[in-house]
Amino acid sequence: MRLVLAGLMLAMLLGALDQTIMAPALPVVAGSLGGLDQMPAVIGAYLVAATVVMPVYGRLGDRFGRKPLMQAAIVIFVAGAALCALAGSMPQFVAFRAVQGVGGGGLMIGAQAIIGELVSLRERGRYLGLIGAAYVVAAVGGPLLGGFIVDRAHWRWIFAVYPPLGLVALVLLTATLRLPRPTSRAPIDYAGALALAVAVVGVVLLGQTRNPVFLAVAAAGAVAWLVSARFAADPILPLRLFRDRAFAIPVAISLLIGFALFGTITYLPAYMQIALGSSATRAGLLVTALMGGVLATTIVSGRLIARTGRYKPYPVAGTAVASLGLALLSFANGAGPTAIAGAMLLIGLGVGLVMQVMVLAAQNAVGYADLGAATSAVTFTRQIGASAGVALAGALITWRFAGGIPATVPTALPGSVRAAFAEAVPPVFGAMAPLPALAFVLALALPARPLRTTAYAEERA
Repeated sequence: MRLVLAGLMLAMLLGALDQTIMAPALPVVAGSLGGLDQMPAVIGAYLVAATVVMPVYGRLGDRFGRKPLMQAAIVIFVAGAALCALAGSMPQFVAFRAVQGVGGGGLMIGAQAIIGELVSLRERGRYLGLIGAAYVVAAVGGPLLGGFIVDRAHWRWIFAVYPPLGLVALVLLTATLRLPRPTSRAPIDYAGALALAVAVVGVVLLGQTRNPVFLAVAAAGAVAWLVSARFAADPILPLRLFRDRAFAIPVAISLLIGFALFGTITYLPAYMQIALGSSATRAGLLVTALMGGVLATTIVSGRLIARTGRYKPYPVAGTAVASLGLALLSFANGAGPTAIAGAMLLIGLGVGLVMQVMVLAAQNAVGYADLGAATSAVTFTRQIGASAGVALAGALITWRFAGGIPATVPTALPGSVRAAFAEAVPPVFGAMAPLPALAFVLALALPARPLRTTAYAEERA
């Protein structure tokens, strides 16, 4: 079991690290390949590909077994990394990042679904700290490692990190992971997968371009998915699961938390640098404060859940604390970096009580045949919420910022810009606070069901 967990943690680290290690390297990559205007496409390619395949991996794992899907995800991810290192132009790099995203989405879903199958839900709380640690290492160490490689070597060496880690994870899981093979072979809902893909592309492109055309694309994809899910023999994301409050509420809470959290932390470092004149390093430490809070409460809540078998109190408390932290950020104008870091720590403490517990609650609400679908639904909707939150927060900041710049002479403009930005951003953070407050209301309505004390793998064996 320890070797299996080591392989799964490495796989999760690969997926989480890739989203942070590239941040300091993107401008250098774009300058090297001659496409500075295509930087958003690099981010969007990975994000779209990873989000689109999440429900597909989840459902295919339910039908064909999670081990071969996890092996395939590792191979695709590492192959995409090798191709990125060899890219000769920005269009090639964007395409290869999409390949890597196809693997990355499977890594995140596969690891959590496999843990859900191997470990009883009552005992899974003990492992939440390991899962949280993978994200914290990626969030803190990724930008530092990426910056070090870019400064001391060449950006292409970033992708040399993945093959050895991927190889070790693949060998460990191939040699040690033993799972029962599913017997159901229901037809795959290709139409539903395509409709969800269209909806995801619309949401992500809306976040990047703020073009209302993509809102229509996202809505059309969502409607097509609803129609497909109504008539498909085995929907990629079954609507019948949403009839159970024990499943629907964790999914809704994940959507709201993703929306509020990423809508805030995406723009807070820019606020620190522009409005307060902080350095990039100090602004980056805000993310460290947030992730430190997430890790602390993830570990504590996980151990308490394993000891008591109760999970409902933690999302109730977490959503309330996160809402308070976001509300405090609305007073950021005039506050110092220490006060803002304290608010971020508070948000992190709240989020740590919610995010992984929602995966646990959703998995506890479904049977073995829907384990992958339930796992992917929580992560998928959180990612959708994050993309929508970034889009809306960006639009609100742009609107308020543009309205706050006075029509003065150019010599007065730089100070006016800083003042306008300082006035525009904090109320947008405050506008996000009602979302975790709504999640708090939903958490109160979450059914408190006993956690399974045996693992799915044991039951099937």
